[in-house]
Amino acid sequence: MTVLIVLIIIFGVLALWLMGTYNSLVKFRNFKDEAWSGIDVQLKRRFDLVPNLVAAVKGYAAHERETFDSITRARSAVTQAGPDTAKRIAAENEFASTLRTLFAVAENYPELKANTNFLDLQQQLSKIEDELQLARRYYNGTARNLNNAVQRFPNVIVANFFGFRPAAYFETAEAEKTAPEVKF
Repeated sequence: MTVLIVLIIIFGVLALWLMGTYNSLVKFRNFKDEAWSGIDVQLKRRFDLVPNLVAAVKGYAAHERETFDSITRARSAVTQAGPDTAKRIAAENEFASTLRTLFAVAENYPELKANTNFLDLQQQLSKIEDELQLARRYYNGTARNLNNAVQRFPNVIVANFFGFRPAAYFETAEAEKTAPEVKF
């Protein structure tokens, strides 16, 4: 009888630990998903703004066809990346790199830089990029928390059993790590 009571207590403690661990993993995954949603909103805002920006630049720099084509391809790659976080991160980094090219082209056209519509679009994009940077930092923090929870022992046993996986970090593309060249 005593052995049965001890077994019931051990089973109960293990069941409570399993439930607590599973629930904490779900919580961290949901935080990560919410953070990704915040990034997704900002990326969508940027994604929707770019055609207007490209149209404004095209009027002044019609012969910069290669730049416009690369922006269109990068924008299309974002759409085709689908829900896979790692693929979306790579596509978004490529898209951000092509935007830098667009602004480099705009630097060569003083009348474009003075255009009110272009300046407004550039200001909106700058605001979106600031908000995106904050959303990325929040996402990476939640990804870190999830990864810690998934990879620590004994949580790793529960995580593997229920299919929890570490989250990918939203890292800056190599092209964006180099400082832009400024000439006076």
